[in-house]
Amino acid sequence: MGRVRAYIGLGANMGDPAGTLMAAVHALATLPGVRLRGVSRLYATDPVGVLDQPEFRNTVVALDVPAGPDPETGASALLVALKELERAFGRQARERWGPREVDLDLLVFGRHRLEVERPVAGRSSDPAKALLPLTVPHREARHRLFVLAPLSDVAPGLVPPGWGETVASAAARQRVLEGADAVRLIGTWDGEGWRPLG
Repeated sequence: MGRVRAYIGLGANMGDPAGTLMAAVHALATLPGVRLRGVSRLYATDPVGVLDQPEFRNTVVALDVPAGPDPETGASALLVALKELERAFGRQARERWGPREVDLDLLVFGRHRLEVERPVAGRSSDPAKALLPLTVPHREARHRLFVLAPLSDVAPGLVPPGWGETVASAAARQRVLEGADAVRLIGTWDGEGWRPLG
């Protein structure tokens, strides 16, 4: 079976978010048939939607994952694995855009553009999103600097299907819209964990 390059967005703002994201990166790297190909830098980011909550920590990982017999099956299997990891890390159902222990979002799955019904095990713990289809590339990624900044670390020249622009150019555009302080670089990945800047 072939492999596909997938990009996963990670975010957390409860407990020890940087520690949680470090553990989540290691957990993703040990999924069956998965190879970790890159980890972005670590960012502190302003919350979106619900503003009265702690700032987030965000990163993106690049994974080579099993392609599955077809893109829909492969992406759905990866989604189920992500949701299982969220539950293992204690993800609780809360309001949309509210605080979270960890969030693992499938951003890009190879060169595929998909919209498929989510398997039951791959449904979001967010009640407002539970019945939404799995849409790849992620429907909000192109307009979220907290996704684009770390994604541009690991794939600046990537043009996700349907975007018509590179990740780096989307990040530059969104940085103008959201302001340079909306995401703040705070650490780098040293292969084992986060190394603080400075």
